[in-house]
Amino acid sequence: MGKTKTVGGRPPFDGLGPEQVLDAVEAAGFRCDGRFLALNSYENRVYQVGLEDAEPLVAKFYRPGRWSDEAILEEHAFSIQLAAAEIPVVAPLEVNGRTLLKHAGFRFALFPRRGGHWPELATTEDREWVGRFLGRIHALGATATFRHRPTLDVESFGVEPAQYLTENGWIPDHMVGTYRDLVDALLERIRAAYQRAGRIRHIRLHGDCHPGNILWTDTGPHFVDLDDCRNGPAVQDLWMLLSGDRTEQSVQLADILAGYEEFHDFDRRELHLIEPLRTLRMIHYAAWLARRWDDPAFPQAFPWFGTERYWEEHIVSLREQAALLDEPPLSV
Repeated sequence: MGKTKTVGGRPPFDGLGPEQVLDAVEAAGFRCDGRFLALNSYENRVYQVGLEDAEPLVAKFYRPGRWSDEAILEEHAFSIQLAAAEIPVVAPLEVNGRTLLKHAGFRFALFPRRGGHWPELATTEDREWVGRFLGRIHALGATATFRHRPTLDVESFGVEPAQYLTENGWIPDHMVGTYRDLVDALLERIRAAYQRAGRIRHIRLHGDCHPGNILWTDTGPHFVDLDDCRNGPAVQDLWMLLSGDRTEQSVQLADILAGYEEFHDFDRRELHLIEPLRTLRMIHYAAWLARRWDDPAFPQAFPWFGTERYWEEHIVSLREQAALLDEPPLSV
């Protein structure tokens, strides 16, 4: 296991406890009633906070050192723009004209609480419904690009994360060569897939649009957690909603696109990027876990990470991706 690293010599959320969270919310002008619930989040810290004579709020405390203030404000502005267009995205609240707040050295934002459950997307109707809203998100996202947030590309999601893992002692010594050779071969195939796709337009994306970031109610879906929003190909927000074998994924994608293309055109050449993007996400995810190991929440939540068995299984999964990269893209 590689060495742990800390932000400023201490864990990133050191000193942030219930008392500090409640103080921060009250300093923003809200009267808390003492109810406090930690919500499922690893990258940031997110809490539901009860208020006197009002619905609870959700307080999101940003991981120190991850995003600049400008990048966070771009996320907020995009969310507010989407919400103003009546697209069901949970946008931050403005407090005295500001959405990014600070308290005791931590940056945070407040959001209205929105309930719901993860969607199964088991029916054509549900998939088309999600597709329509994604089409509307992308139609607006395509009107500009982020200036302070990154672009999803092979370098940042593949080359750099793999280099970090191999150069910082995270992979067992006897597996480093195998891992490096495998990733090099994968990146070559991925670059070839990008060449086959041709010139792809990069737009503002949700960036992490898996079913866990969609909440479903009787009135339909709404999208949460734009913390990973960035520039990239539209298909990035589509492929994570697909599951099952190739035939099942083709049917699901056709349903999503049927709704999507009511509001925004989809470039079919981007279908060449589904498996490349899946492969890049796998490489990036391993490096993400490694980079967060200084946060006590990560060893507790992911105790299997970094073990020899983990790397053996990771390499097997990447080899399976190598075979998928050689297959033709999904047809719709």
